[in-house]
Amino acid sequence: MIRKLFALVLFMLCTSVFAATKPYVPQKREFRGAWIQCVNGQFIGMSTHKMQQTLVYQLDELQKDGVNAIFFQVRAECDALYKSDIEPWSRFLTGQQGKAPSPYWDPLQWMIDECHKRGMELHAWLNPYRAKTKFTSTLDPNHIAMKRPGSVFPYDGLFILNPGQPENRKYIINVVNDIVSRYDVDGIHMDDYFYPYPVAGVPIPDDREFQYNSNGIRDRGDWRRDNVNIFIKECGESIHRIKPWVKFGISPFGIYRNKRAGVEFGSATNGTQNYDDLYADVLLWVNNGWIDYCVPQLYWQIGHKSADYKTLIEWWNRYASKRPLFIGEDVERTVKFADPDNPNSNQMPTKFALHQQLPYVKGTVLWYAKAAVDNVGNYGTMLRQRYWRYPALQPRMPFIDSKAPKKPRKLADIWTADGPVLFWTKPKAKKWSDEATKFVVYRFEKGEKINLNDPSKIVKITHETMYRLPYEGGLKNYTYVVTSLDRLSNESKGAKQKVKL
Repeated sequence: MIRKLFALVLFMLCTSVFAATKPYVPQKREFRGAWIQCVNGQFIGMSTHKMQQTLVYQLDELQKDGVNAIFFQVRAECDALYKSDIEPWSRFLTGQQGKAPSPYWDPLQWMIDECHKRGMELHAWLNPYRAKTKFTSTLDPNHIAMKRPGSVFPYDGLFILNPGQPENRKYIINVVNDIVSRYDVDGIHMDDYFYPYPVAGVPIPDDREFQYNSNGIRDRGDWRRDNVNIFIKECGESIHRIKPWVKFGISPFGIYRNKRAGVEFGSATNGTQNYDDLYADVLLWVNNGWIDYCVPQLYWQIGHKSADYKTLIEWWNRYASKRPLFIGEDVERTVKFADPDNPNSNQMPTKFALHQQLPYVKGTVLWYAKAAVDNVGNYGTMLRQRYWRYPALQPRMPFIDSKAPKKPRKLADIWTADGPVLFWTKPKAKKWSDEATKFVVYRFEKGEKINLNDPSKIVKITHETMYRLPYEGGLKNYTYVVTSLDRLSNESKGAKQKVKL
């Protein structure tokens, strides 16, 4: 009996170790984002040179971690971290709202250039309705709350652009259109600030708007949701009219609705709700195709009493599959808490295993970038050594464009003063959907089967039409394959070149 019990315990231990050490299968297509925010004040008081130096360091480290997309906060309170004729320069950039940076630069344009240099996407991150944060005391005369005081309402120290006023919807879309028209952004990203997070005893002051702009809707909650629904739908349509390839994404609060009597699509949670408290009907946006991707902020740990991570990721996987689903991950909380089933480990392995097990989860966005850069709890090290060890293409979005571009032309290896270099020419294109904007370089050893589905063979994803080859004395033969990617990451067939290095 004791021998059988010992064998059972040994089997369970071995199974546990196997589960913990089971190889993570790298994905060829995976959204790997990170939020770089300004609202925490990390850039206030920095010189232009120092801020650029800081961002270069962050981007370099994130690139080593495998990140392929950056969400850069450019509008925190109806202000701008870019040159705008609509809204004033942000105090989170210069310390004073309305004051231009000196020496002058445009952070959004600079970030687009730096991200594209590294093969990363840049999504301009806007807070749609927040017009003033709690700790902003002075507004520039050109700020919307100064020019049109009636367009905002105060709420717990904030100013909120009133969603019940149709002109505010048009105003925000005008700001978005300005960015999309003038900048080569890959996406427009909005977070969870729609109607304000509720504060007990503080009502939303929208009686007048509900009375005069109710559109025949009798329930105030339904009316508030309709205001936001119209905005989301019109904003996405406007973006795609200007540039069809620019992705429109939302990162909602992590709970859609709590499960209770009469709620059809609730999760087994107990917390603030998108639908009932923020008036954000995220599932409607996803299922109607009004947004191009969804990033629920699942910042809690596995085992959280009110908002269990495992419960929520499985819920979003089940109900939000009509558009690419990426998961907002809290880096610090992930490494702070132990895995309930393996107390000797933090929760990173289990969370990434859940990502891989759930078929509709197509990526991760890190909250926040600096935590990964600072390698809190070895999170960055684990990304670069295991989970995001190899480069990854973006998930496809066939509902925008599904046709692949033509393959690169005139692929050749040429010996230069700097050693051997692989050169190619962009394929010809008649329209934006045919244009090659990036290229994927694969490397295979002699005799190795060409398999473009193996991400371990990707050595570079680049905007350039060249790749410097690592010379090894001319003793080994390799086959390099280069493919074209269009703006939506549709991939062409490969052009091949045998090289002796």
